Amino acid sequence: MRTTTGTRLARDTLRRLAGAAGVAAVLCGQAAARTDVAELADMPIEQLLAFDVYSASRFSQKPTEAPSNVSVVTAADIRAFGWRTLADILGSMRGLHTSYDRNYSYLGARGFLRPGDFNTRFLLLVDGNRVNDGVYEQAALGTEFGVDVDLIERVEFVPGPGSSIYGTNAFLGVVNVITKRGRDLAGPRVALEAGSQHWRRGRASYGKRGDGHEWLLSVSSFRERGKDVYFPEFDTPETSNGVASGLDHDRGRKLFFRGSAGDLSLSLLHGERTKGVPTASYEQAFNDPRSRTVDTQTAIDVGWKHALSSATELNTRVHWGRYQYRGDYAYLPAPEGLNRDRTDSAWWGMEARLVTVAFDGHKLVAGAEYQRDYRREQINYDLDPYLLRLDARRTGYRGGVYAQDEIRLRENLLLNAGMRIDRNDISGTETSPRLALIHRPAKATTLKLMHGHAFRAPSAYEAYYSVPGEGGQKPNPSLKVEHMRSTEVSVEQSFRADTRLLLSVYRNRVSDLITQVLDPADGLLMYDNIDRARSQGAEVEFEQVWTGGARLRVSYSRQHTRDLSTGMTLPNSPRHLAKLNLAAPLLGGPWQAGVELRYTSRRNTLAGSTGSHLLTNLTLSSLKLAPGLDVSASLYNLFDRRWSDPGGGEHRQDALRQNGRSVRLKMEYAF
Repeated sequence: MRTTTGTRLARDTLRRLAGAAGVAAVLCGQAAARTDVAELADMPIEQLLAFDVYSASRFSQKPTEAPSNVSVVTAADIRAFGWRTLADILGSMRGLHTSYDRNYSYLGARGFLRPGDFNTRFLLLVDGNRVNDGVYEQAALGTEFGVDVDLIERVEFVPGPGSSIYGTNAFLGVVNVITKRGRDLAGPRVALEAGSQHWRRGRASYGKRGDGHEWLLSVSSFRERGKDVYFPEFDTPETSNGVASGLDHDRGRKLFFRGSAGDLSLSLLHGERTKGVPTASYEQAFNDPRSRTVDTQTAIDVGWKHALSSATELNTRVHWGRYQYRGDYAYLPAPEGLNRDRTDSAWWGMEARLVTVAFDGHKLVAGAEYQRDYRREQINYDLDPYLLRLDARRTGYRGGVYAQDEIRLRENLLLNAGMRIDRNDISGTETSPRLALIHRPAKATTLKLMHGHAFRAPSAYEAYYSVPGEGGQKPNPSLKVEHMRSTEVSVEQSFRADTRLLLSVYRNRVSDLITQVLDPADGLLMYDNIDRARSQGAEVEFEQVWTGGARLRVSYSRQHTRDLSTGMTLPNSPRHLAKLNLAAPLLGGPWQAGVELRYTSRRNTLAGSTGSHLLTNLTLSSLKLAPGLDVSASLYNLFDRRWSDPGGGEHRQDALRQNGRSVRLKMEYAF
């Protein structure tokens, strides 16, 4: 019955998406009418639908030659669809879905999004540099992410195992945020936003490009008062009838610098965020205004890129980073019962990478990297009266060597072979291979066969965090490494220079899956290697662009992820995902419309399930309304649909209600 219902819902949604695609043809009619078909036919598909991608191999290559089917979102897409966070951007991509627990945003890929997860199965890069922290190993995707979305030039997502080139955390995929440079935001600029729930944001930036150098500096801040949130699980007179008043607030500020001079480059990002927690997670007192989390992250990277010859390039970098977390948990009415949870992690590292085409028929990348986590502090204590519950101070390290060779067997046949050996303080030594065979039987057709292994080492938080008492957690230093074997076959076809179709089928098998569980013997949460899982599915994506400025992307994912121990579908694993993104100039004016549809089928929760939902977002944005002036207006959840995301083991709520209709207005001016 579940399969039949899910299939019917997916079929109905696909009909709606097909109808929206028909609207695309109408909206884009004028733009398409201006297209010179003969001229389009002579243009290579890469000029219209794809950029060279970097993240799959750590060097620039055509997407059709990459050992993965890389998804790319550009700054033009971000502007057209009004996305506010990195989680919004990723949620628009093929095969990905997100969840939000009114504190942090979480990412799922191909059916995997575990309760108690901190996005540890994704490696997050900024301009190719790792920014996952040293204790939780989390990838920050919501408002806690340290880069303002206005500064993003494009986002590349590399699905599947990436450990052969990146090591741990590159398990389900690699997210690379590529930022803008001084040339992209030249001169002084300001941006202002206002929206629902008293959302306010301001940004000021200055970019400059000179003879052999360029730089960009940006500062921004945001504040959201939030709205009162109702939770039926707390609907009693003693707990405010289930209404958390004024606790969903969010505020923060960000600083970003990127500069280069000759072969040298320097980047700095700093972000601070304070978020109210209305859910009373971890058995807190409900509707207590003291409940909040504070995240602070800083990263500095210095790089040197030098051409050793016309065929060989050397890249080196040194980096430093720090992540601090503070959680205030209210367990009894004020002024007593406040528990404070603190994390302070700091690290430094270095990397050297060589890319060469000196050998005929080969493109080789080889490198080594090392990171020293010289501070991994986890501290927990009650404030009044003071009681120290946890004081764990550790250090750690990770290092790896890797090599990948792109071998041209024939003009239309590539073999991509890679291997990486890693060692870290928690799990020891791991080896991660990857192979990809890429064949172009015709100019417009690309076939890929890909197989790889990936691993994820337990984080210091999963292995060592321990706080006794109600709502507490206990350690498990015996955690083992997660492993995944993945096989994928895909075909990509371009029918004309402006049209692309991708079909992919995959199968992933995961062993020793780390899962947060509740021990019934003592009521404490802990992490354990209790699960084996299998994920298999198919993805299809269609893209079309018009020279008049319109573009369309439609995708559908059919995925099935099963716990091999129980035979049950994993929690927070939708069977169907369908998405449509259409951006088109409006007829006869300087405006464009961006329409987005996102369908997610039902998902299992820890105790039940959520319903399916279809969200519609609409953004109207100007194309240079006046010299230096751009404005936009966005309506999110246009039809005010009710929908929920699954809760975690720390929540009393089995499902967490999400926002209804909201609005955002934005203005940007370049002086």
